Amino acid sequence: MAQKRFSVSVDVPNLMLSWQEAALLAIGLGAAAVLLAVAGHATGRARHAPRAGRWAARTGPFAREAGIVVALYALWQLAGNLSSGGYRGAIAHAWWVWHAERTLRLPSELTVQRLLLPHALLSQVANLYYATMHFGMLIAMLVWLFVRHRDGYPAVRNAVAASTAICLLISLVPVAPPRMLTSLGFVDLAARYGQSVYVALGSTAGADQLSAMPSVHVAWAVLVAWAVITHSTSRWRWLILLHPAITVFVVVATGNHFWADGLVAASVVALVLGAQALVIRAAHRSLPVPALRQRHYEPQDGEHAGQHRGDQARGNRPGDEIRDEQHRHQHCAGHRG
Repeated sequence: MAQKRFSVSVDVPNLMLSWQEAALLAIGLGAAAVLLAVAGHATGRARHAPRAGRWAARTGPFAREAGIVVALYALWQLAGNLSSGGYRGAIAHAWWVWHAERTLRLPSELTVQRLLLPHALLSQVANLYYATMHFGMLIAMLVWLFVRHRDGYPAVRNAVAASTAICLLISLVPVAPPRMLTSLGFVDLAARYGQSVYVALGSTAGADQLSAMPSVHVAWAVLVAWAVITHSTSRWRWLILLHPAITVFVVVATGNHFWADGLVAASVVALVLGAQALVIRAAHRSLPVPALRQRHYEPQDGEHAGQHRGDQARGNRPGDEIRDEQHRHQHCAGHRG
């Protein structure tokens, strides 16, 4: 008697927006941010601001930042449609990447994909991870940073924007994913189980399917790990390194990216973070000394506060302090005489 083949079906929710939908959402969020900022500023002048005004002042910045992130997403989706060279050029570039990797003796992506092919459940989970976690983890990280570590948010946001922009510029040269090199034995793992996000978007062989180089999935995963490790104080924060590791495995095993796509993306992120560190260091060096003083100890009770202010004032007038000290020595010498 023939055994029944065990099969499962893990549906991939279509969470991806087209670039037009994302652009409209970004415009709406931007308009909401402006209205909330105006409302918060108007009510903030009142001595007792109403609860709605305080809510508007707090929500406005969040809407603004959400609009920026969605706008970046819209640009990412648009980049594939702007790629020049078409399908044939993308396939030719994919073959070039394949041969370059063999010259550099990188491990074959086929070997990684064959680890998943016999396992239906793992294959579908990998498809689900590829479709949802790159943007989901990025949004979760930015929200966490905005709420818990607001001071560090601008630098991370700028790094995400700069890295994404550079990746989009590179992707204007179309490169097909390895799953399109079927003659080598690659399988479109998402299409096999009806989980392809590209089919869900109604795209054909063109559009963002030809933007495999570099992998924005990997770039965002590395940025998420960097942000969590550098801003969290939990001893468990190092577990976030599993996210980029799993992401690299998933994008290769599903046939959506070459190793080179991930290596270039990680290099872009490293370049952006290095340049950002140099800019911040140069900005601190150019600041005058008083501007580098962040906070001063200010006692709460009146007596010590007055004494502190007096000490601070004397510290700012070294000449007066020296003269006072000389006067005290002369006074003591007169008494001793």
